[in-house]
Amino acid sequence: MDLVPALDEPLKQPLKSVLGPATAKVMAEHLGLHSVGDLLHHYPRRYEERGQLTHLADLPMDEHVTVVAMVADARLHTFASAKAPRGKGQRLEVTITDGSGRLQLVFFGNGVHKPHKELLPGTRAMFAGKVSVFNRRLQLAHPAYELLRGDSEETVETWAGALIPIYPATAKLESWKIGKALQTVLPAAQEAIDPLPEGLREGRGLVSLPEALLKIHRPHTKADIEDARARLKWDEAFVLQVALARRRHADAQLPAVARRPKPDGLLTAFDGRLPFTLTEGQQKVSKEIFDDLATEHPMHRLLQGEVGSGKTLVALRAMLATVDAGGQAAMLAPTEVLAQQHHRSVVEMMGELAEGGMLGGAEHSTKVVLLTGSMGAAARRQALLDLVTGEAGIVIGTHALIEDKVQFHDLGLVVVDEQHRFGVEQRDALRSKGKQPPHLLVMTATPIPRTVAMTVFGDLETSVLDQLPAGRSPIASHVVPAADKPHFLSRAWERVREEVEGGHQAYVVCPRIGDEEDDPKKSGKKKSPEDEAEKRPPLAVLDVADQLAKGPLQGLSVEVLHGRMHPDDKDAVMRRFAAGDTDVLVATTVIEVGVNVPNATAMVIMDADRFGVSQLHQLRGRVGRGSAPGLCLLVTEMPEASAARQRLTAVASTLDGFELSRIDLEQRREGDVLGQAQSGARTSLRVLAVIEDEEVIAEAREEAAAVVAADPELTGLPGLRTALDALLDEEREQYLEKG
Repeated sequence: MDLVPALDEPLKQPLKSVLGPATAKVMAEHLGLHSVGDLLHHYPRRYEERGQLTHLADLPMDEHVTVVAMVADARLHTFASAKAPRGKGQRLEVTITDGSGRLQLVFFGNGVHKPHKELLPGTRAMFAGKVSVFNRRLQLAHPAYELLRGDSEETVETWAGALIPIYPATAKLESWKIGKALQTVLPAAQEAIDPLPEGLREGRGLVSLPEALLKIHRPHTKADIEDARARLKWDEAFVLQVALARRRHADAQLPAVARRPKPDGLLTAFDGRLPFTLTEGQQKVSKEIFDDLATEHPMHRLLQGEVGSGKTLVALRAMLATVDAGGQAAMLAPTEVLAQQHHRSVVEMMGELAEGGMLGGAEHSTKVVLLTGSMGAAARRQALLDLVTGEAGIVIGTHALIEDKVQFHDLGLVVVDEQHRFGVEQRDALRSKGKQPPHLLVMTATPIPRTVAMTVFGDLETSVLDQLPAGRSPIASHVVPAADKPHFLSRAWERVREEVEGGHQAYVVCPRIGDEEDDPKKSGKKKSPEDEAEKRPPLAVLDVADQLAKGPLQGLSVEVLHGRMHPDDKDAVMRRFAAGDTDVLVATTVIEVGVNVPNATAMVIMDADRFGVSQLHQLRGRVGRGSAPGLCLLVTEMPEASAARQRLTAVASTLDGFELSRIDLEQRREGDVLGQAQSGARTSLRVLAVIEDEEVIAEAREEAAAVVAADPELTGLPGLRTALDALLDEEREQYLEKG
């Protein structure tokens, strides 16, 4: 980074600080700003307009105004208050006039000292603040002011029309102090080295980086802000896409064993057993995957599919093709419940093809083993042995698969389920188990808008399964406002009874288990106003199951399922439910992914407002998996006008996961999405908004691919290399912090 000495200069140095040592310390500790460059990239969150100059006679209420006036009179009062019981409270009242009218200003507490010294009768100044009413008189509380020395009209005009940057600040450092610090370092912006290639910048009509930095911190007009943001968005999108393009380029250089299925092997036998034909979507996506598997570079593909679109089947066919070609396939699931379920459904789908080496096994067959942390020692030893000898062609497991002890005979394909729960590092750890890098297929049932896919999973090619298999039933969803209309909730339980009487089963989902110890640390926490509004703790599985069994669902068989149960007990509960012995399963979100019970037709989600949009969509996908229509009831006590309630209405109104994921993203900041997916790291995006800037991201991706293809080492673009190093350093630091 020796190219930018001025920007690399630390804000805090032993000998001379760019800023005062105290300010520099707060910036480092609370805002993560260490160098001049960091500070220049700390952009304003918004801009205040000091407002056009207003006459005192026609001041509007509740608006920010700027007035030029003369101090007529200033008085300091003392008073007693809760904070200053012994009459030590201070209030400064200043009356100002501009000839057209009068206005009162007030300052309180420690804020009185400076104005008391400066705002003497006869002083002329500009005042900016928000107009409010007190005792039926207009006033400005704690206005900002600038004394006018000499009578220059020009000062008045420039000060009043100015756009004042408001920075993301902390309690320890107000926005205007950050603004002052920025004015100190702004001259260094001239030395900022531009990461965008000259041709790209000119072709897109973007301003230079030094100009963008000046305009974002010291705009004269709103057009300046637009120019600066447009340019800085490109920087973020482009540098990130170059990092991803280089990762794709490096991966494409890696050797891999091409895996082509045998003409009459395991895959052909499996397809022959299927009682139905694949949907067009499944055929198209399978072809994309098989084409990738047949190349001598590792496949890196993201398979997005709606809940129930048959992703598991597509992944299984890819695994069978790999086994046909002499390799092994591993499937990584986020939880034990899910790993067990995948194992069970794969074995069921394969029938005797999964009985390799056993009597009764088909001619083309292989062994399918399960590997999880809670397995007994003997079973685990056998599974490890089957993997190292190559006896087992397919292994399904949790992150127990990543441990050092696990060795493969010849790992050819890694399938990662529910990617958003695994960081890039875990993907890489499993991939390193192959003699040569294995092919990688990442699956997610959480639909990801195209831009997020390009940003978060930008190192993967994307396939989308968006049609549901024939025979899947529509799911009707309704919001049940339990507080406004309690009889709706009674009706919900009647509906569950009706479903059970019709020979079906139901889920009831709750946000929490209910046997949590009351953690004294947690209860001592200060509650936010939102928590206060939701005084009641979220409903719990154990309490709800108990109330239902004794009350509205009396006489039905009700069981509970949650993450803290012993794996064998969980398994037994799931088996009874799958077999139809249990009518109603009261569970936490452990059922969110992968549970497949076609006979379950109804789901009641309690405190639905405590779940995210994507999570509700996932949960809902557990019903209507057979030929009978599904019903999903979202129970909430939130008032009709609340954002939480609008979110539920959105979920009830559409079954399109991609539409919902956009709604979800617009409601949360995309920082959360990027953050989670990039393994819990704070998002490095400052001005780029993943949903709104779809075009910028798509164009940046194309430009980045072209730049990397022409010059993978970026030798001709030192500025871009510098920016990239900075981005990757930040990622590496976060990666190490996660450790």
